[in-house]
Amino acid sequence: MKKTFALTVAIPCYNSAAYMRKAVEGAAMAGQDVEVIIVDDGSSDDTLKVAEELAAKHPDRIQVVHKENGGHGSAVNAGLAHARGIFFKVLDSDDWFDVTEYTKMLRYIGKMLQSGKLADMIVVNYVYDKPSEKKQKAIRYRNIMKSGRMIGWKDMGKFRKSQNLLMHSLVYRTEVLRKCKLELPEHTFYVDNLFAYNPLPEVKKIMYIDANVYHYFIGREDQSVNEKVMIGRIDQQIRVTKLMIDQYDLSKIKNKNLRDYMYHYLAMIMTVSSVLLIKSGTPENLQKRDELWAYLKKTRPEMYEVLDKDIVAKFMQSKSSLGRGITKIGYKISQKIYAFN
Repeated sequence: MKKTFALTVAIPCYNSAAYMRKAVEGAAMAGQDVEVIIVDDGSSDDTLKVAEELAAKHPDRIQVVHKENGGHGSAVNAGLAHARGIFFKVLDSDDWFDVTEYTKMLRYIGKMLQSGKLADMIVVNYVYDKPSEKKQKAIRYRNIMKSGRMIGWKDMGKFRKSQNLLMHSLVYRTEVLRKCKLELPEHTFYVDNLFAYNPLPEVKKIMYIDANVYHYFIGREDQSVNEKVMIGRIDQQIRVTKLMIDQYDLSKIKNKNLRDYMYHYLAMIMTVSSVLLIKSGTPENLQKRDELWAYLKKTRPEMYEVLDKDIVAKFMQSKSSLGRGITKIGYKISQKIYAFN
């Protein structure tokens, strides 16, 4: 009989040999109740060799999945398919867990398992970590949820524009992901937004743990969130945005707080896509910006009407140089405050 773990941590790896040890060893340090799945996504460096070395140290709780290259989403899918944990978390290979805070989260998971009262989704804090500039910015949710308390969407407070439930902050009950048939698209960047968005209507019980568990590394020039890289991959950002638009008609979601949050998240993604298209400065990308908003208006007119009421959305759609200039300034200020790329 296969062993069941409290938590599965899936670590997608692609050419990660130089830095993946910190992620894997930090996730595995918790002991017998945590399973770590290293997914080697068709790497061409020594990623598989390093993964097997790490697994040899802890064969009882580290497994290695080697597969053909399919991108981040494909690697998450593989991790989920092999998961034996009651809860499931993704840790990118260049990020890491704070040991003390991670242990705190695991204690809460242990208490839930003992009581038999399981959250569908656990929320923790995450930290934007930019070592090159000695900057850290923690994103917390204390104003929205009380730590250690099981709640539903009706009990949720209001999210600020700077607060979103990202992949870094989320731990799902594995069965919830399987119930909603989560399957991320292959060979596509930025699918972590689908991971943080698509399962939400299946989430009924939520627990917030006020712990800075996840450190999100910012700084590599080839990193997917580097601004130049994102502009170069803008078509993939647009694809993910359209998949989110297509996923749900938010006007039909009955729970108001859930509906409001999902609008909040979609607005953020529309803003990111629009700003990058504006910042690129090319007529072709400005046309793509217009087409994206037209797609939302045509596909989900009720959703478009809600987003269009926001002043930020007005600037996102502005065809004037003044409107585009204000958009760029706002984006620059956000970068300084939140150090997100």
